[in-house]
Amino acid sequence: MLTLTEVADTPAVLTSRLTLDDGADVVFRPLVHADAEGLAGFLGGLSGETRRMSPFDGYGLAAAAELCDAIARYDKLRLVIEDVASGRIVGLLEFGFDLVAGDIARYQHAGIGLGPTDCRFGVTLADDHQGRGVGSRVFPLVTEVARRFGRERVILFGGVLAENARALRYYEKNGFRAAGSFTGADGVRSLDMIVDLEAP
Repeated sequence: MLTLTEVADTPAVLTSRLTLDDGADVVFRPLVHADAEGLAGFLGGLSGETRRMSPFDGYGLAAAAELCDAIARYDKLRLVIEDVASGRIVGLLEFGFDLVAGDIARYQHAGIGLGPTDCRFGVTLADDHQGRGVGSRVFPLVTEVARRFGRERVILFGGVLAENARALRYYEKNGFRAAGSFTGADGVRSLDMIVDLEAP
């Protein structure tokens, strides 16, 4: 079973190259300390609508540097999708391996007990890479990462906004099922979703 320290020390263990449906090549790899500037470009380039649907605390160099500084320091694993031709980061994926009390309570209310073989997941894509099949090409690698960390089920970080039809289609297409809904502090309704990972 992999550890966050092993991934930080040897990012190649989770690095893969993929060809998208339109022929573009991307690399799926762990975030590294040297990514701060490129990650800031990615975060800063997100549209207002994409930012509204994403979980980040900031969108500039300071926020990017904070994410890079956190590598292997907490329960999070962050991976990027990098466009080979431009070297640009076009996606950020996050795993959280520690569950939070709010998630545990909401899923319990829905009749689903969460435990140590569950993890949280979220993905954000650059606006010009949304709707290009990037997420679908990457999802088998997402499930492989979760399994390599000993996880059997994946839930969404903070759920998915009920109004985010594109994201809902993506998650449903990849086997997620709704596990209840909740209204956030901002008054916006979100859905909790979970997927059981099949054995490799």
